Amino acid sequence: MVKVVGEDEQLAWDLKTPPRKRKKRPGPKRDPRKRDPEHRTRPAHAQREPVHVVLRVLDDVPRLRGFEGYRAIRGALQRIAIEGFRAVHTSIQQSHLHFLVEADDRRALSRGMQGLAISIAKRINFITKRRGKVFAFRYHATAIRTPTQARRALNYVLNNWRHHQESASAYAKLDPFATGHAFDGWSEATWWYDDWEPIPSAPPETWLLRVGWQRGGGAISPRAYP
Repeated sequence: MVKVVGEDEQLAWDLKTPPRKRKKRPGPKRDPRKRDPEHRTRPAHAQREPVHVVLRVLDDVPRLRGFEGYRAIRGALQRIAIEGFRAVHTSIQQSHLHFLVEADDRRALSRGMQGLAISIAKRINFITKRRGKVFAFRYHATAIRTPTQARRALNYVLNNWRHHQESASAYAKLDPFATGHAFDGWSEATWWYDDWEPIPSAPPETWLLRVGWQRGGGAISPRAYP
């Protein structure tokens, strides 16, 4: 038999019932550096300043340092043609991409990165037979304003595989998933891979990426760990 409870009795019961406490989910804390940048208007961009850009993919996207990711990103860079925008250097890591880009103004930078991200996402989805969003957040951009900052950015991007312990040895070889082949400021002889097509690289036009970076500490070692 179902007991019918009056309204006043039910209210009294509800008030006596303590609220349920939510248990914290186990797992590592989220890295604040991997959060989406706030959706605010990006600052003005000076033509003389290169930009270090980072794009991070979602967890369900296959690793980028493989033939499929390489094909998608290389294909997108081969066909990107945004006026006033140049992708000078690229570094492909497992879950994210580094770019050193140049742009004539903020609009060219925004259009160039949006076009590049869309092209890469479409190619990754097509090659891996998946659907949906590819990149976790909007791109993160850092303007490069000094020779020291430019040299550090070049070392960080081109030698990033050593930072992530992807290099098999310390020999003076270059990351096949980066554009070190197009950089002429190495401190010692380097070699490329006979059977590996390099990632496209646009010649730099800013003073900082052409020669200015040398004032930040001289030639860069291909063995350096950024």
